[in-house]
Amino acid sequence: MASVLRRSQTVLNSLCRRQFSASPDGNLTTHAGKSMNLYSAINQALHIALETDPRAYVFGEDVGFGGVFRCTTGLADRYGKDRVFNTPLCEQGIVGFGIGLAAMGNRAIAEIQFADYIYPAFDQIVNEAAKFRYRSGNQFNCGGLTIRAPYGAVGHGGHYHSQSPEAFFCHVPGIKVVIPRSPYQAKGLLLSCIRDENPVVFFEPKWLYRLAVEEVPEDDFMLPLSQADVIREGSDITLVGWGAQLSVMEQACIDAEKEGISCELIDLRTLLPWDKETVEASVRKTGRLLISHEAPVTGGFGAEISASIVERCFLRQGEQNINVLHVVRPFSSLHNPIHILLLCLCID
Repeated sequence: MASVLRRSQTVLNSLCRRQFSASPDGNLTTHAGKSMNLYSAINQALHIALETDPRAYVFGEDVGFGGVFRCTTGLADRYGKDRVFNTPLCEQGIVGFGIGLAAMGNRAIAEIQFADYIYPAFDQIVNEAAKFRYRSGNQFNCGGLTIRAPYGAVGHGGHYHSQSPEAFFCHVPGIKVVIPRSPYQAKGLLLSCIRDENPVVFFEPKWLYRLAVEEVPEDDFMLPLSQADVIREGSDITLVGWGAQLSVMEQACIDAEKEGISCELIDLRTLLPWDKETVEASVRKTGRLLISHEAPVTGGFGAEISASIVERCFLRQGEQNINVLHVVRPFSSLHNPIHILLLCLCID
């Protein structure tokens, strides 16, 4: 068993060291810049955020000396301990402080040391950050809040350092959920999250912190949120994933191509709100869909994608027997009667 696990880890590590094919024809797209791994790209994005906006602050457990994964290395020395500082071991307090800081017009960049530890802050994220704007009719908000958290398996993390909790937060209107797959994506998406006018949970695939390496522009750039990336085009089947799983799916596409199967691979990048149009267009072309994620299948975000695409692509017009009624945002007590009417719509 031990030898099997070692071989599996070797294969997975080799997958991560390959660069992604980011162009439709499957050829590698290089970005003029410096070769760096994912944690270095995160670090560079944080440097840019702090340098370009004096209202930006970075805080969390051990971030003052660089953090467990070294993502915040050098920030305190360059920008001062009043803008980059350690917090007590209290995730609820970290996020609560970030909400208040963002509500005062600042860019609050909070680090949760591991995504597995984010649950004590669940109430602050779900009942405070996500609803802050709506409870006041947009008179005030905490849109400047970004919560960074390393997620997923790394091979030796066990049950307290390997979880993928993204689906919990994808159920919550009022926040955005973003997961990058590579250094280039991580830098551009993180800067977009920090500057977005909504609170964002940014999950970083810790398995790729050092394994994923590619050319990344050293200047300031952003990548669009809620816009999926078609990594490679195909005609037989659509594959959808996010984060570290994309390296596995990329290899699956290459292996399938040897068998004469043309795969279209899509990186969702933003899970909430996700790019339904890009996925729908692809599935209408290929007629097949495969979704892969690290998280448990029951209640996973893959089920949401599956349900939406079945409704949009696989049910004939006039014969639909699936309908989804949902509330698209938090609402005040004034709107309670309106949303209670969903029961009538359900009966209809």
